[in-house]
Amino acid sequence: MSAYLIRRLFYALPILIGVNLITFVLFFVLNSPDDMARMQLGDKRVTQAAVDSWKAEHGYDQPLLFNADAPGLGAFTETIFFQKSVKLFAFDFGSSDSGRDIGYDISQRMWPSLAIALPVLLVGLAINISYALMIIFFRATYIDWGSVVLLVAMMSISGLFYIIGGQFLIGKLFHLVPISGYDTGPQATKFLILPVIVGVIGGIGSGTRLYRTFFLEEINRDYVRTAHAKGLRERVVLFRHVLRNALIPILTGVVAVLPLLFMGALITESFFGVPGLGSYTIDAINRQDFAIVRAMVFLGSVLYILGLILTDLSYTLVDPRVRLS
Repeated sequence: MSAYLIRRLFYALPILIGVNLITFVLFFVLNSPDDMARMQLGDKRVTQAAVDSWKAEHGYDQPLLFNADAPGLGAFTETIFFQKSVKLFAFDFGSSDSGRDIGYDISQRMWPSLAIALPVLLVGLAINISYALMIIFFRATYIDWGSVVLLVAMMSISGLFYIIGGQFLIGKLFHLVPISGYDTGPQATKFLILPVIVGVIGGIGSGTRLYRTFFLEEINRDYVRTAHAKGLRERVVLFRHVLRNALIPILTGVVAVLPLLFMGALITESFFGVPGLGSYTIDAINRQDFAIVRAMVFLGSVLYILGLILTDLSYTLVDPRVRLS
């Protein structure tokens, strides 16, 4: 187990470097340091001296990837890419181009993101699995066929429809909860109800249909026929055998998503005015704040890799036949 973890961590290093490099190249293909300086200074007609001063202050006065004037390794180390990237591997995110502490912002904004993402995951998981089991219980009936049609229809609808529809129906028409905004402490609950409801409903189509597929693959296996031959009731077979053996593919999706909950939902937080990491990233892209964009992409990559490792480890808990070496 220890050898497996060490090997996976070593594999993660070149992946993180590659992701960081791709993010860097894609950002600076569209934006030069001069463009960023003018954007932050807020005036397209600022003097070149002011632009150069801003670049020197924020560390953008060096070549992007290769410094032909520097000797030896300095050709690679005395560049914007190296200077801005090496600290990330120590989780030192530095300051944004507007001067804010990125690490502090992340520590503050992660909680609103988690306050939405965790209930959506847990409630959605319970509803999707229960609905999928019900469909399997009534398989090959009108309930099964009608449910499949409903799920496909729900999958085909854009997530924006659920957001706008939920804001109009629950917030505007019935005035049950605020349409957008956020507060701290217990007062935050009224602002989280609508995003959570919208998130759960928006995921029923794809989630339930996926779990139905998992259960259908198990329902025709030999151990299920043996359980039926022993006279076990259908509910016992579904919950004790089918659900248990379908946990591996379910865990593959759930555990891999867990670390990404930290990153927040870009569209949901923006529409509902929640000051989480999703809206933080969108605002940074709009402001062309490369420091924040780079930090969030790097953090997302780290969490995704950790999610894959957790997925592999969870297999050993669900299926004793799986061993990691």
